[in-house]
Amino acid sequence: MGEIKNINVENDIRLLVAEILEMEPEQITPEAHFVKDLGMDSMMALEILASVEKKYRITIPEDALPKFVNLKATVDIVENIVKKK
Repeated sequence: MGEIKNINVENDIRLLVAEILEMEPEQITPEAHFVKDLGMDSMMALEILASVEKKYRITIPEDALPKFVNLKATVDIVENIVKKK
């Protein structure tokens, strides 16, 4: 069952980001920079991180926060944390 969950990580996070940024999911490409391209601010970033932690029942280390710059980086970090659980 763990593998099925990982397949959907990118889609789940894309939907979360789209909801918080009030955008269409298709607008959130893997490489689009959250702040520069999508206009994310620090409050939105915290909301997304809190949602991701809650959804996957993980804790994201503080030193990883600056690495959350786009969808691809976010998915990679979350998948690594989930695998270590």
